[in-house]
Amino acid sequence: MYHTLHTTRKGAIEYLTLNRPEVRNAFNEVMIAELTRWATSIAADREVRVVVIAGAGKVFSAGADVTWMSKTVTYTQEQNQRDAAAAAAMFNAIDTLRVPVIGRVHGAALGGGAGLAAVCDVVVADDQAVFGFTEVKLGILPAVISPFALGKIGRSAARELFLTGMRFTAARAREISLVHAVVPASDLDLVIERYVSEFLSAGPEAIAHAKTLIRRVWTSAASELPAITAEAIASRRISPEGQEGLSAFLEKRTPTWSRGQ
Repeated sequence: MYHTLHTTRKGAIEYLTLNRPEVRNAFNEVMIAELTRWATSIAADREVRVVVIAGAGKVFSAGADVTWMSKTVTYTQEQNQRDAAAAAAMFNAIDTLRVPVIGRVHGAALGGGAGLAAVCDVVVADDQAVFGFTEVKLGILPAVISPFALGKIGRSAARELFLTGMRFTAARAREISLVHAVVPASDLDLVIERYVSEFLSAGPEAIAHAKTLIRRVWTSAASELPAITAEAIASRRISPEGQEGLSAFLEKRTPTWSRGQ
């Protein structure tokens, strides 16, 4: 189905692996197109409740493929804009998935790899992993990934890391909120499964609406927030899922979406 990706479905969990280990899972135009197609398929699949993204081989992703980058040297401004727009659409498609996305980062997440970590809702990293927004070292910019990275790490960390292009540790990535848990490599899957269990215990529609709420609150004017938040909670309270969740809590039973998990 894919040339650069590998997918496995276990119940309601979709495991996606970047599958170009020979080039450290670097992005090229094929992988970008396939990731976009994959995200579109997941957005339409109501059976999926959690996604886990990992990388094959020694690293999560080393960023942009050298062969692909060498092509862009000869591109016109218009061609480069089309190329960059395709990458932006890919990151946005993953960022806006209605289901929670967990990033399993080992080895390194550089450039676009760090950008992919930024669009994950939760990132669990190997304690030896290295991160970096390294584009300025090549005379270019982390432009396409900047909206997603800034949303995670903020302006202050971006000023340090975007402008220097320096690599930084998993511990530093956790300090700036790019990463949520840092563990030994042997514990990666155990911690990820704990997060998966937490997501499966929550209402899937509530999670989807919570992701939308975060984006709306983050981008809305303060004067708009009372109406946005009041409407959001009122809609969930009267929704079938909200009614089921509140009833299950009051009746001290397991809600329907958690049964069999």
